[in-house]
Amino acid sequence: MEQVGGCGGGCGCACASAEGGSRVADDGLCHDWTQAEVEALFALPFNDLMHAAQSLHREFHDANAVQVSTLLSIKTGACPEDCAYCPQSARHDTGLKAEKLMALDEVLVKAQQAKAAGASRFCMGAAWRSPKDRDLAEVNAMVGAVKALGLETCATLGMLTRAQAQSLKDAGLDYYNHNLDTSPEFYGEIISTRCYQDRLDTLAHVREVGMKTCCGGIVGMGETRADRAGFIRALANLPQHPDSVPINRLVRVAGTPLADERDLDAFEFVRTIAVARITMPTSMVRLSAGRESMSDELQALCFLAGANSIFHGDKLLTTGNADTESDRALFAKLGLKPLVAAADSDCAQAA
Repeated sequence: MEQVGGCGGGCGCACASAEGGSRVADDGLCHDWTQAEVEALFALPFNDLMHAAQSLHREFHDANAVQVSTLLSIKTGACPEDCAYCPQSARHDTGLKAEKLMALDEVLVKAQQAKAAGASRFCMGAAWRSPKDRDLAEVNAMVGAVKALGLETCATLGMLTRAQAQSLKDAGLDYYNHNLDTSPEFYGEIISTRCYQDRLDTLAHVREVGMKTCCGGIVGMGETRADRAGFIRALANLPQHPDSVPINRLVRVAGTPLADERDLDAFEFVRTIAVARITMPTSMVRLSAGRESMSDELQALCFLAGANSIFHGDKLLTTGNADTESDRALFAKLGLKPLVAAADSDCAQAA
C-alpha cells in the first residue's frame, strides 16, 4: 500500500510524507500519529478535508453502502460508574428505572424485529462495571441464539478479563464494544471510577482472543478541539485500528452533570468524522448517538466525510434515536443502501 498513515498524501499531513513508508505497520496503516499531525487535519480548509476523507473512503469502502446495527439495552440502570454523560449511572438522578437482565426469549424477539427492519448487526448493552461470570453465561446464550438468526453479534458489558473475553468469543460474539470516550487528557473531567488504562486493558483482552473491536467515544462534552484530536489519535494509535469506530454526539440528559453543555458546532462534528476516516481508513466509522437531533443535511455531510455505519431503531440504550422510517427515507434521498451481513451474502462487505 502506497499511502502512509492511510491518507496517500492527499490531505497534506506530515504522516503522509514520511520517507520510504517507514511509519507504515504490517497492516499497511499508520499507528503513530502525532498530536500535531491530527490537529493539522482538523485545521484543513473544510473542502480540502472533505475531499481527502471522501477520496480515501472510496479506496477502501463502497461509497454508497452503510452498515446498519440495532442496539438493545439488555440490562438497564444502576451502574456504579460516574460517567458524566450517562443516565444509567446510579450516581445521577435522571429518573431512569433500573431493570434486571432481560430474558433470552425477550432478546430474541427484539433481534428478529431488528433483522426484519434491515439491521445486519445486533448489539447488546448491559449497564455493568464488569459482568459477573453467572451473568456472562446468560449473555453467552443470547449471543448464540442471536447469531443463529443470521445476524452479526456485538456486546458492551463493561470491563472484561481475558477469560471473560474468551468465553464470549467461544459463544460466537463477533464484536465487543468498549469506548475510550475522549482523549487521555480530558478523560478525568468525565469519569473517575475507572482509568484510561482499564479501558485499554479490556481492548487488549478482546484483541488477544481474536474478537473484533468496536471502539469510539463522545464529542461535545466540553472538550477542546485539541482534545478531539487527542481522542482520534488515541484510537488511531491502538495496535490494531478498531473494526468499528462509533462517534457519538453528546445527548444531554437532565440529571447528568453534562445536562447543560452547549451543542457542539455541526461543522466541527463533521470534521471529527472526516479525521477519523483519514486516520483509520479501513474501519467502519459509525454515526452513533445524537442522530435524532441531526438534520438530513448534517447526516449527509457525515456520510460524505466517511461515516458508513449507523444504529437503526428509535432508541439507543435509554436515549432517543432517529426512527427506522426516517432512515429509509434518508437512504432513498441519498441513494444509499444497507450492507448485508456476511451470513446472508457471500459478497457482503466486512464491517
